[in-house]
Amino acid sequence: MSEDSVFDVARKVADAVLLEGYVLYPYRASAQKNQVRWQFGVLAPRDAGSSEPWFAQTECLVEPDEHPMLAVTLRFLQVQARSGAGPEDVSWDEGVLREVHAVARLTPDEQREQRIPVRVDGGEDMEGTTLRRRWPLHGLVRVLTQRVEGPYGVLKVRVRVENQTAGPPAGDAAPREEMLRRSLVATHTLLAVRGGTFVSLLDPPEWAGAAVSSCDNQHTWPVLVGEGRRDVMLSSPIILYDYPEIAPESPADLCDATEIDELLMLRTMALTDEEKVEARATDERSAAIVDRADHMPPELMERLHGAVRYLREATGEATDRPADEPAQQPPNPRAHSPNPPWWDPGQDSSVSPETDSAPVPGGRAAKGTRVRLRPGGSVPSGTGSPRRTDAQDMFVEGRTATVQAVFFDIDGGCYLAVTLDDDPAAEMHGWYGRYLYFTLDEVEIAAGEAG
Repeated sequence: MSEDSVFDVARKVADAVLLEGYVLYPYRASAQKNQVRWQFGVLAPRDAGSSEPWFAQTECLVEPDEHPMLAVTLRFLQVQARSGAGPEDVSWDEGVLREVHAVARLTPDEQREQRIPVRVDGGEDMEGTTLRRRWPLHGLVRVLTQRVEGPYGVLKVRVRVENQTAGPPAGDAAPREEMLRRSLVATHTLLAVRGGTFVSLLDPPEWAGAAVSSCDNQHTWPVLVGEGRRDVMLSSPIILYDYPEIAPESPADLCDATEIDELLMLRTMALTDEEKVEARATDERSAAIVDRADHMPPELMERLHGAVRYLREATGEATDRPADEPAQQPPNPRAHSPNPPWWDPGQDSSVSPETDSAPVPGGRAAKGTRVRLRPGGSVPSGTGSPRRTDAQDMFVEGRTATVQAVFFDIDGGCYLAVTLDDDPAAEMHGWYGRYLYFTLDEVEIAAGEAG
């Protein structure tokens, strides 16, 4: 089994997990948020006296065919301490990607663990006035297969990763930096099965419910990856759902996959020249991010603003339907044609967010109409209190806003996109299309506005 070919589909997501929080904006070693690092997937030495775990355990289910095999790729960062005597040298702990590959037989009849050793050498490298030092790491991957009782022939597979590196000499008094240099950092595991399929732990079939409940996952969680596939899993210290993917608009890793790429790029562009010099000196990955922001073509920057994705499952359209059978469309009371495209203002002439209007208390609202915001809407009869709203609504209650567009969802619901009149950044929000959204009963025509 070729691990590289099997794991290609999962590697982009796995890389995002590996570098999550590696270095955060403003990408400088002196930044406060970069003083405490390595927040996810740290497996510390067992005797280090750390609050970080020393092992991570994955348990998942496999529906086997004949002679099932499991390919395991363990991925983590080895901390590399960089220091130097030069005036421009910045002391910083870098992360070096390490991978361990192995193949295990899923044979429950043996009733014994298969053990895969993890050995990473330490060492020192000198480049000019810069010294890089690494500490050796020792670990163990234990693979155990058990048969689940019942008529379905399901196997439970346990993959347990342990850090067996000796802790720092100072023991409990050792600083976090010393502990991390002997840790497996951002640890996650890629699993691929041949001769069988995995069972989703998030959305299992009804017959597998009890078996899924018996799985004991500690400090990591396995999900299916590769849309529609059931032969590859990513076990990650970060909470994910089945079939995670990186947005195609994302040009490269920004070390913060939970953030908005466009926002990070704009903030990075706004760094001063001195801040950019420090960021480039902090880490090669920081330098790459700053260089990318400085030289990003306008067409790539425009892509970061977002995209409309077409969800064929939402429309009920099947790819293998007969040519003479009409596609099923969701209800849309504004549709004038028999089968308009699924919510695309550029193709559906029945909608026009910039010219449409909608009835609201006090008149009709369209682009340019000034309204007063009443989050939560009218008081339901007999309740005496407004319906539950977002906590942020208290900050906009009673303020005036200008309608920028009128939108309809696929069920015919109507929403007003607005910008706050007293927001100094209202013009910028309008330019980027970042609006606040309210239903028709959450606004009223502002005093003095024609209804």
